[in-house]
Amino acid sequence: MSSKKSMEKVKKLLEERGRKAYEVAKEEILNEEIEYKPIRDALQYFIQELWHNFQHPALLSLTCESVGGKPEDTTFIGAALVLLTGAADIHDDIIDQSKTKGSKPTVFGKFGRDIALLVGDALLLKGFTLLQKACEGLPRKQGEKIMSSVREAFFEIGVAEAKETSFRGNWDLAPEEYLDIIRMKAAIAEVTARIGATLGGGNSKEINALAHYGRTLGILMTIRDDFIDLFELDELGNRAKNECLPLPILYAFRNTRKKSEIVRLLKKDQITEKEIEEILDLIIDMKEVQELKNEMQLLVEKAENFLSYIRRNRSSLELLLHSTLEDL
Repeated sequence: MSSKKSMEKVKKLLEERGRKAYEVAKEEILNEEIEYKPIRDALQYFIQELWHNFQHPALLSLTCESVGGKPEDTTFIGAALVLLTGAADIHDDIIDQSKTKGSKPTVFGKFGRDIALLVGDALLLKGFTLLQKACEGLPRKQGEKIMSSVREAFFEIGVAEAKETSFRGNWDLAPEEYLDIIRMKAAIAEVTARIGATLGGGNSKEINALAHYGRTLGILMTIRDDFIDLFELDELGNRAKNECLPLPILYAFRNTRKKSEIVRLLKKDQITEKEIEEILDLIIDMKEVQELKNEMQLLVEKAENFLSYIRRNRSSLELLLHSTLEDL
């Protein structure tokens, strides 16, 4: 299967599995009676134009079904995760001063810091309210466990964000230190898979296996995004000024000669397409960057071992893993 067809298959799978929960989340937030038009407009812009988060509810659905459960049982918790991860994304943009992503302005870039902060808070409050309501329909202990697991996961990514801000502008950051932050940020993918397996009635071995799978998938997806950021003019420029550098660059910095050349390009007042091309030419075939790709391959193999305990959906879950390595 070509990489194009593979990525199209992943996109289709995630949308098919996550669309219903996303639509519930969108309806929930847009039905809120908010009198102040700028906040109402910003919420509408975010949920309709920017945040088509199918992946978390899709992972919830797939892991639930993989242990014999019913995917429809995950819809409302999936919708809650859409809103909660959306809140985290907006707050992350404020911290990182990210004004654009891809070709579109972020809520921070379009509406400013104050509106973005309030919109993020609204999504957070609505997300936890929806999660609480969904958990009330479950056995008490199960519902309490899900609520506490989600809280713990969001606290973990909060700590990861705080640690990341402390490394801002530190171009001597060891890649292993940044990898620790990436592992912490993968807490949401882990808890999503764990909840899916729990709702599906999985045994302890299946639940733990899928939780490990989720954490590993989250790590791989974040590293993949770091590779993609190398090709994004605005994103790379912002990361050089306001965030940690992408992981492949930190790996490339192990070569001191290449590091000085890359730093020279990154320190220019304005990074242009020309600088991006030069940076890519310098690092893309470096053995240090190849080491990172090899580590990603080992993570894929490790996650596949976790799936040996799973009865259903193994091909779909493996497809998600392998898609993180496409075209790198």
